[in-house]
Amino acid sequence: MRKLNFMDSLYPQTAFSGANTALITPFSNGKVDEDAFLKLVEWQIEQGIHGLVPVGTTGESPTLSHDEHDRVVELCVQQAAGRVPVIAGAGSNNTAESVRLAQHAEEVGADAVLVVAPYYNKPTQAGLTAHFHAVADAISIPLIVYDIPGRSIIQVQDGTLATLAKHKNIVGIKDATADCGRPTRLVNLLGDSFAQLSGEDGTQIGYLAAGGHGVISVVSNIAPALVSQMHVAFKENRIPDAMAINRRLMPLHDALFCEASPGPVKYAAERLGLCGRQTRLPLTEIADSSKATVDAALEAAELL
Repeated sequence: MRKLNFMDSLYPQTAFSGANTALITPFSNGKVDEDAFLKLVEWQIEQGIHGLVPVGTTGESPTLSHDEHDRVVELCVQQAAGRVPVIAGAGSNNTAESVRLAQHAEEVGADAVLVVAPYYNKPTQAGLTAHFHAVADAISIPLIVYDIPGRSIIQVQDGTLATLAKHKNIVGIKDATADCGRPTRLVNLLGDSFAQLSGEDGTQIGYLAAGGHGVISVVSNIAPALVSQMHVAFKENRIPDAMAINRRLMPLHDALFCEASPGPVKYAAERLGLCGRQTRLPLTEIADSSKATVDAALEAAELL
């Protein structure tokens, strides 16, 4: 396996840390806009982002075909070219499908996969364990568990996570519970080497303070430099600097979720000239009132 660039100077005890972008998938005329996506990936790296996460929820993975999903991962890996780690989305509520997505991600050179707790099926904790083990057994690259009960209905309980962490390939969690006490509990349970990445932009500073290692961010689609600088400042113990950046970004943390993501962040991306605002049904263009909310947040963050 090729050598990875894993922010060792920030969090040497974990493989994955810092600011990672949950990438949007640009569309044009109903198709994936590959040129815009490649430019977005390159801009993210130029702006100092620490890692890239294609085809997650923010990348509208539920409405991508299998071929499109595979292609977006391939494009991201090719454009990143080993400069930052690529954590490819490989989630599904069908375990066999998740296995296939994870295997493809490994084949094309992704550094890790992000696997969400199966949605809609409502498996038991035993079912969750079997699901994640099946995916982890099928690959040799790291797997990060994505815990987002707001979308999946069920939560990966701490005891279940402790069982999963014993698997050599299961190395971390994207935690979208907004529970800022959880990182401390998990450090006590699992130690410092299990990567804890916040999946909730608005509480990421509190998450870091409680023992977290980084974020998989929506906001960094449009503000990668600021989000990465905030994480570097926090780790370097420049807490006032980190807090100042977070205050500047807080209106965006809120505004980009005024409607279902990624509608608001795609609108913001278009306002900044990064790509078009198109989403796929059942998501529609955000309301005029939501556009005003996003515009105000962009101005507050001094991005417009």
